[in-house]
Amino acid sequence: MRAIGYARVSTNGQADNGESLDVQVGKIRAMAEVQGAELVDVIVDAGESARSLKRPGMGRVLDLVDSKAVAAVIVHKLDRLTRSVGDLADLLDTFDRRGVSLVSVSESLDTGTAAGRLVLNVMGSVAQWEREVIAERTREALASKKEKGQRVGTVPFGYQVAEGGSGLVPNETEQRTLGAIKRLRANGHSLRAIAAKLNSKGHRTRRGSAWRHEYVANLLRGAV
Repeated sequence: MRAIGYARVSTNGQADNGESLDVQVGKIRAMAEVQGAELVDVIVDAGESARSLKRPGMGRVLDLVDSKAVAAVIVHKLDRLTRSVGDLADLLDTFDRRGVSLVSVSESLDTGTAAGRLVLNVMGSVAQWEREVIAERTREALASKKEKGQRVGTVPFGYQVAEGGSGLVPNETEQRTLGAIKRLRANGHSLRAIAAKLNSKGHRTRRGSAWRHEYVANLLRGAV
């Protein structure tokens, strides 16, 4: 049986919830060996979200499935493949029409069996329900804040929510960084040069990461 593996992480750092690409690929290879499958390739999507199937690696997987070049697709976990019940249903339908099985190592599932297909659909539906509940609670929390006159939405860089949550006040640390960026830009520095200068001086973004020219550009657009 010819099979391909598929691995994905949502960050370029190749670590997503403790599941690195190396870990995923290792588990996929081990499963292929257990099943006696010929693993012809392990296709990787690095720095890609599971919110959509429009990913370079996923496109290659679907091409191979559509051409019936493989009999199985092996993943470490279902959420590496997709987080959407709708997309999962579409994938299963495509795989089924092409006679291709989906194998998930962590969930011990194989859609080559009726029981595997049933369990997979149930798990996907429960996951979708959990996400919808979280989204509903988030909307309710935001609505409650609005009713109380509290601020909701993104806080501009250089500011923070005031005590009581009814307005914004300057954030001294971010204001210093913002001032440095404006001065460097006014002196003709490029976006990359500004990012490098900030990093050399120990400045960090709100998330604590190093500055990149894209972040500087976005900040300047909002600050002008």
